[in-house]
Amino acid sequence: MGGLADYTTRARRFASRHPILNHVSPQVSFWITAYILLSFTVHLASVNLALSFSVQIETNPWPLLLAGGITGFLYGCALGLLDYFFDKQFFRNKPLGKIIVLKSFMSLVLLIVCFNFLRFVLYNALLSPAFSKYSPVVNDTIWGNLFLIVVIYSFFMILVITFVLQVNKKYGPGVLVPLLLGKYREPKEEERIFMFMDLKSSTTIAEELGHIRYSSFIRDSFTDINQMLNLYNAEVYQYVGDEIVISWKVNEKMENMSCVQFFFACEEQFLNRSEYYIKKYDLVPCFKAGLHLGKVTAVEIGEIKRDIAYHGDTLNTAARIQGMCNQYDKKILISASFTEVTKWNDLFKIEELGMIMLKGKKLPVGILSVEQV
Repeated sequence: MGGLADYTTRARRFASRHPILNHVSPQVSFWITAYILLSFTVHLASVNLALSFSVQIETNPWPLLLAGGITGFLYGCALGLLDYFFDKQFFRNKPLGKIIVLKSFMSLVLLIVCFNFLRFVLYNALLSPAFSKYSPVVNDTIWGNLFLIVVIYSFFMILVITFVLQVNKKYGPGVLVPLLLGKYREPKEEERIFMFMDLKSSTTIAEELGHIRYSSFIRDSFTDINQMLNLYNAEVYQYVGDEIVISWKVNEKMENMSCVQFFFACEEQFLNRSEYYIKKYDLVPCFKAGLHLGKVTAVEIGEIKRDIAYHGDTLNTAARIQGMCNQYDKKILISASFTEVTKWNDLFKIEELGMIMLKGKKLPVGILSVEQV
């Protein structure tokens, strides 16, 4: 299973370093494969028809497969770039129904463009020269029927790629393959870092905004936090009310303090969008956080709704540490055990708060506060 863990780590790092490629590459690889399979199916069907009617049509399948691959590459690139920029700029707060309709329409437009490229460019350059002297007649009716085949085929392929992309969004990059291979079917021990981030003064804010505006406020806050995830190799474990639980593997960029940097990057993100928050809600989000690391058990749970769950004292301790932020009037508190495996730099100042008895713990836990220099 070590190879699967390395695969997940590499996938997350690739996603953080190359967000556009991470968005486009699954679409490109999927559609190249899909259209090559379609081209091969069309080739076999045409050969069988020719044999059944005793018609002599000698064709080389490779130009048809190449044309399918080129079409898939262009269609995948266009869809991937479209999804990336529109999700980032236009679809962010749109209703799901409207997103589905608009994406379906844009996908159809792109498909028409790619199909016409196949018909008027690739056919003359690759396919027509591949036919022997018994070249078939390809008129507008045949092209129309072929377009219907491509549309129907692409519709069902879109369902498949949409499922894959949604699973990636739910679990994060690099989790789908281990999930399919059953990595989490049996409990597995992992060493992880957990950060519990909770909205400060949430009760007061909820009373001021009302439950509808408050829910919108929480949604916008979590959306901004999510913008930082890939940059710091973080993954969302859970959303619980106005609290979000973030997780890292211990070996992921520990030397760069990415876990602590993530919290302050979220603060900066809120500050950069303060004009939006003040205009809409008359306040800017402010979160407190508790951070701890240790061994947990990961296992796939559920039948009707499946998920990957983590169990262990590490999560309880991280949650208790976050609960101490108000008592010490600190934004972020970390455990002493976390500092033992990290290399601190000049960006942060830490202050030891001593050994503290946390609720539910038999032994005291060392607590430190972190501030930016």
